[in-house]
Amino acid sequence: MRAYALLALAGFRRYSTYRQAMFAGMATNVVFGMLRLAVLAAAVSSGPIAGYDLAAASTYTWLGQGLMAFVVLGGDRQLSERIRTGDVVVDLYRPWHLQLALFAEDVGRGAYALVVRFAPPVAFGALLFPFRWPEPAAVPAFAVSLVLALTTSFGLRFLLNATTFWLLDNRGLHGLYTLGTWLLCGLAVPLAFFPDWARTALWFTPFPAVLQAPIDVFLSAAPLWTTLAHQAFWAVTVMAAGHLVLQRAVRRVVVQGG
Repeated sequence: MRAYALLALAGFRRYSTYRQAMFAGMATNVVFGMLRLAVLAAAVSSGPIAGYDLAAASTYTWLGQGLMAFVVLGGDRQLSERIRTGDVVVDLYRPWHLQLALFAEDVGRGAYALVVRFAPPVAFGALLFPFRWPEPAAVPAFAVSLVLALTTSFGLRFLLNATTFWLLDNRGLHGLYTLGTWLLCGLAVPLAFFPDWARTALWFTPFPAVLQAPIDVFLSAAPLWTTLAHQAFWAVTVMAAGHLVLQRAVRRVVVQGG
C-alpha cells in the first residue's frame, strides 16, 4: 500500500509540473463554459426543462466544465503507447499490480485536477452567474460520488487502452470512445433532456456514473442512494473487468520488434 500511496503522490507531482498547461486548460474550460451556458440559458429562458431552470443549468454547466478534466473524458493513450512499443513488458515485471499502479497515479492526477481544473471554473460560475449550492447533507455524498466517478472513468479508460494488446493500434476506437463519452455521460446536454426510453437505456450503462451522477448528487436531482449505488456498481464492475482483461492479455504479450 505504501508503494501505491507514493505512486499517487508522484502522479500529483508529475502533473503539478505542467502549470502553464493546466492554467491554459482552466482558461479554456471557462471560455467554453460561458458558450455552453449561453446555449442552455436560451433553451430554458421560456421555462424550466426537465427540472432545469437557469440556476440549475448554470450549475450543471460549471460542474461539467470542472469535472471533464477531473475524470478525463477524452481518455489517455499512455498505456496504449507502452503496449504498442513493448515497454509495457517492463511495467509487468515490476513488483506491483499494473492496474492498481496506474490507478494510484490517476488518483494523484485527479487530486491535482480537482484543485486547478475543477475548483476555479466552479468558483467563477458561482460568483458571476446564478448558482444552486447543494444541501449540507449532500456535500459528503458529493465527495463520495467524485471518488466513484474517477474510479469508473479510470476503469473504462483502462479497458479502452487494454484493447491495444489485441489491436496493436486503437486510435480509431479511442476516437469513437471520446466522441461517444461526451454525449453519453451527460456533458453535451443533461441526460434529463433525453427521451424517457433513451435516458433509461443510458442509465443501464456506466457512462452516467462518470459525470451526470455527481452533478445529480450536487443538485439533489435524483435519489441519492440510488445514484451512489449505480456509481458503486459500475466502479466495481469496470475495475474487475479490467483485472480479468489484464490477466488474459499478459498470457500472450508480444513485444513489437522482437
